Amino acid sequence: MLPFVFLLASLGGNVARVQQHYDTVETKRLVPMLSEVLRFPTFEHGDQALADQKAWLMKTGEALGFVVRDAGHITEIELPAADKNAPVLGLIVHGDVQPVDAEAWSFPPFGGTFDDKYVYGRGAADDKGPLVQALLAMKALKESGVKRTHTVRLLVGSSEESDADEMPEYLKTHAPPDYSLVLDSAFPVVVGEKAWNSLTVTTTLAERPGVEKPYEVIFGMWAGLGPSIVPDHAELTLHWKEGYGRWEPVMNAIRAVPLPEGTRLQMKDDVDTLRIVVYGHSAHAGVNIEGGRNALVALARVMENILPSGGANDLFTFARIAGQDLYGTGLGFRESDPLWGRYAVNVATIAMDPQDTQKYTLTINIRSTPPRTGEELQKYLEKFVADFNRTTGASLVAGGYFGDKTLGFNPRAKLIQRLLGDYERATGVAERPSISGGGTYAKRVPNSIAFGMWFPGKPYPGHDVDEKIEIADLQKGERVLIYALTDLATGRRIREPFKP
Repeated sequence: MLPFVFLLASLGGNVARVQQHYDTVETKRLVPMLSEVLRFPTFEHGDQALADQKAWLMKTGEALGFVVRDAGHITEIELPAADKNAPVLGLIVHGDVQPVDAEAWSFPPFGGTFDDKYVYGRGAADDKGPLVQALLAMKALKESGVKRTHTVRLLVGSSEESDADEMPEYLKTHAPPDYSLVLDSAFPVVVGEKAWNSLTVTTTLAERPGVEKPYEVIFGMWAGLGPSIVPDHAELTLHWKEGYGRWEPVMNAIRAVPLPEGTRLQMKDDVDTLRIVVYGHSAHAGVNIEGGRNALVALARVMENILPSGGANDLFTFARIAGQDLYGTGLGFRESDPLWGRYAVNVATIAMDPQDTQKYTLTINIRSTPPRTGEELQKYLEKFVADFNRTTGASLVAGGYFGDKTLGFNPRAKLIQRLLGDYERATGVAERPSISGGGTYAKRVPNSIAFGMWFPGKPYPGHDVDEKIEIADLQKGERVLIYALTDLATGRRIREPFKP
């Protein structure tokens, strides 16, 4: 018992020294630095913004006194230990962000603005806030004078929010850290990540024998920004086939359908066309799907019995089935596990094929739990789509991505117990380990686990319209990270960290 008490007291002293330096010096940099990095619009295909952000990372890392290396799509920022053979503790974040519909925001998504309470912008929570927290925690550790037993290496990725293929490519030529904390999820520590997979169903707008209407669906049907975002905008346009449109009965029928809570409807009668738009509220489809209000599902519900038989009606009918609830009950997903919970299903996007204005695809994001594998999920859903086609006369073509797997850890593992203890000592609150619907780099980097930076019990704003983060939460998260970083980087190497 005495050695443990001594070690704990020694750790407390080290943490106090690191925290004191942070509170005295680095805390002043937190908001301005985050404001700077938020100004880079690093969503998918934003190559110039990613290059500009990398230049910022290289310059900032060097100014903070770190060793910085350009490793292609990954940027390494390192605080080396005195012993070149010291184990490496990794901190992993991503510098890319989800796309935005800027017109839906009440402030510029890449303005990097802030006030006394919040920092505003895409990436404030996911994942540029944690990026800046990591840099300043490392700086405080460096300047505190506390002896380090580990090299600390921050890895900054560039495509986690899209194909996430940069980390496997990096690992072909670079050894991973001995163990890593992925700062892209929830506190106190994430012991399970659901699988991220998606179903697509594709068809043309062609009508077929069945319910006939004096109007048709024309191009202008779209919804959502990406699979991982609950869609906050969905719309379609109807065209009256002959003569002037008599839209009033149609509009009355649409208005008669109760809208889901938190969504609203707009219609515009433009003589021979009727534009129908539903607005909802975006949210992270894996971490905070409950906080979203799905505009696409709402539009599908109000269009029931409105559309003629054909491809558009088939897509909206399938969307209604898949969006029966947030868990995929309509798709037959009724599994519920005491640890993993239920599936999370986001009816995410409808998009036109850029090569064929008559072809449209509905994408449904599925965060699944064990034991079903991606291959089993694919076979199940292909049969589900085939059965749907057979019973409705539709011609939906199933596709998608089913290559992801769940990731689980033993909650009694040595590293997990250390992190739980660090969190409790830093906050004064004991929390149970978390399960996340969001996938992180922990699935792609060996010996990695998600640790923070979001606190339990608070709605996660990542992927949301008007994404912002409380400065108080940034500072609180910094304290937790400083405690854990000091503990791991100044302690003995953990052998077999993911075993009890």
